[in-house]
Amino acid sequence: MGARPGAGAGVRRPIRHPVTRVRNDLFDARLGFTRGRSTPVVALWYLIKCAFFLSPLPWPSPLKRALLRVFGAEVGKGVYIKPRVNIHFPWKLRVGDFTWIGEETFILNLEPVVIGSHCCISQRVFLCTGNHDFTKTDMPYRNKPIAIEDGAWIGAQVFVGPGVTVGSEGVVTAGSVVTRNVPARMVCSGNPCMPVKGRWPNQVNAAATHGSAAAVENRPVALP
Repeated sequence: MGARPGAGAGVRRPIRHPVTRVRNDLFDARLGFTRGRSTPVVALWYLIKCAFFLSPLPWPSPLKRALLRVFGAEVGKGVYIKPRVNIHFPWKLRVGDFTWIGEETFILNLEPVVIGSHCCISQRVFLCTGNHDFTKTDMPYRNKPIAIEDGAWIGAQVFVGPGVTVGSEGVVTAGSVVTRNVPARMVCSGNPCMPVKGRWPNQVNAAATHGSAAAVENRPVALP
């Protein structure tokens, strides 16, 4: 006789795990990373961050600068910080004078992030120092610092990856993905982000001084 409808419906079958070499269960968050402060300090910072930095309320920038300094950040004069800015670890942050940090900027500074003077970090920029070594099965950290040099402008919704330096007065256009260094005084764009032209009128492109025909003709050139 055939099996009755619904027979075996209550039988639990073993869950089959996918075949993969990746072992996230072996990941050790203690390797290649240090928070730099005790757990109580980190917890207190999270409370302060939720109240004054992640809030949509326009708390004055002088107050935010003062709070960042209390938690170990180096913040210059005249720094303007919009609402809903997420700074992971203030003690791993240095910002120069008269820099603007736009709304919903996320600074994931597992390693130090240095932002120079007179910079503009536009809305929803993601400065990400965190990474994992995907060539190893336990996915260990592969974090690196980020540096934004004086006078640089990072456009809205730009991703800046670990180990990147954006050169002095460099410009990264909106929505770009930056995983390699950005030359000084160059406008760079795209995914991957590449130099397009010089920032200033009548500027000789840096690549042109090295004999790049692409730079002379204002075509995109590969990052070094």
